Amino acid sequence: MFKYFPHTKADIDAMLKSLNISSIDELFKDVPESVIFNSDYDVPSYLSESELRTHFAELSKKNQELTLFSGLGLYDHYQPAVIDALTSREEFMTSYTPYQPEISQGTLQYIFEYQSMIQTLTGLEVSNASMYDGATATAEACFMACAVARRNKVLLSSTLNPNTINVIKTYLKYKELEWDFIAERDGVVDIEDLKNKLNKDIAGVIVQKPNIYGIIENYEGFSELIKANKSLFIVNADISTLGVLKSPKEEGADIACGDCQSLGMPVAFGGPTLGYLATQKEYVRKMPGRICGYTHDLEGKRAFVLTLQAREQHIRRSKANSNICSNQSLMALFATIYLSTMGKYGLKQVNNLSYQGAHYLYDKLVATGKFFDPFQKPFLKEFTLKTSIAKETLQTALLEKGIFGGVGLDVFGERYDGLINFSVTEKRTKAEIDNLVKIVEGLS
Repeated sequence: MFKYFPHTKADIDAMLKSLNISSIDELFKDVPESVIFNSDYDVPSYLSESELRTHFAELSKKNQELTLFSGLGLYDHYQPAVIDALTSREEFMTSYTPYQPEISQGTLQYIFEYQSMIQTLTGLEVSNASMYDGATATAEACFMACAVARRNKVLLSSTLNPNTINVIKTYLKYKELEWDFIAERDGVVDIEDLKNKLNKDIAGVIVQKPNIYGIIENYEGFSELIKANKSLFIVNADISTLGVLKSPKEEGADIACGDCQSLGMPVAFGGPTLGYLATQKEYVRKMPGRICGYTHDLEGKRAFVLTLQAREQHIRRSKANSNICSNQSLMALFATIYLSTMGKYGLKQVNNLSYQGAHYLYDKLVATGKFFDPFQKPFLKEFTLKTSIAKETLQTALLEKGIFGGVGLDVFGERYDGLINFSVTEKRTKAEIDNLVKIVEGLS
């Protein structure tokens, strides 16, 4: 039995005819031929199953697994074995979305638990049932702010991750909404520039903690200033760090959003990850995506339900709150199992160990005399330095020793020239950090 309905030849022929093309290959004509694999797979047909496993095990040794000392939105945190054990069960791997809540009680329960955990970490009253990733969740927060304030412009901190900025700009452009940037000063938001740019057109202001440089910014006074302008304050936060940092609620945020990849999800070449979005009750009807709640049935038993769901594909597209028609509930399950396993104490320990490792590496690199800190601001597990070593020389030397780190922020543009990123999680050992420093000491 198929777990999905495969396309028939008639289906494929009808599709090709409607697209006015002769073969499926034409769909990929823009992909360079140099990256397309056109040969037969070198899989020996004469081997037994056990011999074939040994064959692939030998081949896999050619893949070099790198030790990660880089962040910029994806972090190599420890993933407890229980996550894979539970999420790989077929009832989770094959589920899509609970269109029929009455027979999806298990799925709805873990979504409800996920929402409850996000509410606890952000301090806000309502969380939706998850979103695709942190960047799109932040873009959706912009839409939400514009809908609530009935204005058409948002202010973006210049210290946001440039990848997030690019997604926001793409989303806003095609909704004919506007944006502007708040200048940065010494690696943090310039509050004076924020004051100058707040006006009756501004729906919301978005900041990030920790920011692109890894700096933990101080947003004291921001909320009062923004709310006095009748705008919404949006905080994009690495959810894992909220185990030790001030919650968005404590910062005075109206909306919290960001990525949950740091909650037990592998880096996995960049995805999939998971976006979260939380807000206050008064804005719940403008919140995109689904929300899971619970009630009681006629026998008094607790029953989980989807609420406010008639805002998406059930109504006219132009009236829907967002383009989110489903949520990555499997990834929400990752986060739910991770937080259930770690608990408050475990999450705090993860951050404490990451903090200790990051500051140890920071001190060692600065002590070499080849790095200096252009910002001198507080950080947790990620930091940015300048170096007298050529970026290519540094990265090549580290890669030769199996280390991925020292990434130049200039990949995001010229304004970041000379800035080098490092990140340390609880997985990195003192020996690994000392090895990195030893490599650096041998460079000029």
